Amino acid sequence: MRSVPHCPSAEAIALLDPFERLPLSQVQLVHSAEQARHAAQALQQAQAWGFDTESKPTFHKDQVSDGPHTVQLATPERAWVFQLHDPDCRAVVADLLAWPHAVKAGFGLRDDRARIERKLGVTPNQVLELNTVFRQRGHRREVGLKTAVALLFQRRFLKSKKTATTNWAAPQLSEAQLLYAANDAYGAIRVYHALKLAP
Repeated sequence: MRSVPHCPSAEAIALLDPFERLPLSQVQLVHSAEQARHAAQALQQAQAWGFDTESKPTFHKDQVSDGPHTVQLATPERAWVFQLHDPDCRAVVADLLAWPHAVKAGFGLRDDRARIERKLGVTPNQVLELNTVFRQRGHRREVGLKTAVALLFQRRFLKSKKTATTNWAAPQLSEAQLLYAANDAYGAIRVYHALKLAP
């Protein structure tokens, strides 16, 4: 029986070299229907995409999020950050998420799916929760993106808590937000391929 490697501690992960992230030159911000259609053409060449969303944070117990405000999809070469302000852009994103011919792989997707169903009126198709794959392979603890990258690449995935809690509903996103959002999806697709899940 194959032994399951122990999940590294936060202290051990902090000692690893940084994971090489996608640069801004390989991140496309999408906020119009035309841009979304171009993105869809590129994405539909791949059989699997890294998938994540971002929502404006809520700070009060009775606040209800109207997110997601961005949807991120990535291949091993590029990432697209879709802003959902424009209804025609939203419609293209909904079609992409419902498209049955690509796996949408990510971490912690249960809340994302519920919010997408509420906001976009579509149930995402072919969604793969990567933590479930780690569970099936014998990991008892929750495995998120940072732990997965440490296990598979022996690298430290950089995530800024400060950027995570910024306003994702803003009309214009900062470079820090774009890089944060894109690389969550990019990290997920790299993990998917490292797990040898592709057909």
